[in-house]
Amino acid sequence: MPIQDAAWHDRMYNNRALVPDFADHFAHWKNASVLARETLKPVLDLPYGEGLGETLDIFPAARADAPVVIFIHGGYWRSLDKSDHSFVAPALREMGACVVVVNYALCPGTEVQPVTVPDIARQMAKASAWVWRHIAEHGGDRQNITVIGHSAGGHLAAMLLGCDWKAVGRDLPAGLVRKAMSISGLFDLAPVRKTPFVRGDLRLTPAHVRMASPAKWQRPRKGVLFTLVGGDESPEFLRHNRLIHQAWGPKTVPVCEELPGLNHFSVVTDLTRVGTRLNILAQTLIDQKPV
Repeated sequence: MPIQDAAWHDRMYNNRALVPDFADHFAHWKNASVLARETLKPVLDLPYGEGLGETLDIFPAARADAPVVIFIHGGYWRSLDKSDHSFVAPALREMGACVVVVNYALCPGTEVQPVTVPDIARQMAKASAWVWRHIAEHGGDRQNITVIGHSAGGHLAAMLLGCDWKAVGRDLPAGLVRKAMSISGLFDLAPVRKTPFVRGDLRLTPAHVRMASPAKWQRPRKGVLFTLVGGDESPEFLRHNRLIHQAWGPKTVPVCEELPGLNHFSVVTDLTRVGTRLNILAQTLIDQKPV
């Protein structure tokens, strides 16, 4: 890729600038999330650790021994909250899933407790380990876990597919997460490191880029990743979607699609709409036997 200047990086990666009505999307998410919590009565703010932001919400399924979906929110690893994303739970629950919406610490953290992208990835591994150990108490099947993430959450979902689970906990199975869906994910952090509007918060180093760029890894030995991106997103987000398919190959990434007419924010809302391509693919992944 040719060398690009700072303004180009901001144009490619600043989604709020690219979508003028982004605040309307956020307002819809917030209102729908309040309604979801009022209607479904989830178990809120369960700690999966003792660190900053280490809590999760569980929306139990209607039946016991249900497949589990862990949802990871976006916000460039530096903003938003699980409470803004309860709105995904009703649709995923209609698919038969026990839904877990997770939180994490946000970059840059504090001077006393700084937060980096690799730190957040480790938190997501810790949260997933907690789910494997405890989700049966809430009616979930720990042998059937799917991770779905949007934007930064899509990046983190892909990282979990390549996680060394034995390094996280000796009791954990090697294939704890074998099904993942990335919606508008980022898979190479090198250009993000050069993007001015997030650079100050993320404080990415070359070491962070090497550690936390799934497209630079060998493909996971087991598991599948579905990658989707809105057709109206920036050329860079479209490139990232293709990049992970090229890096990991069609066996690991059997679905790599651009969804027409959707931007960076409307695409995740589309997950909740029955009959959309994204909704159908999520159901397909949830129903798929882990491989």
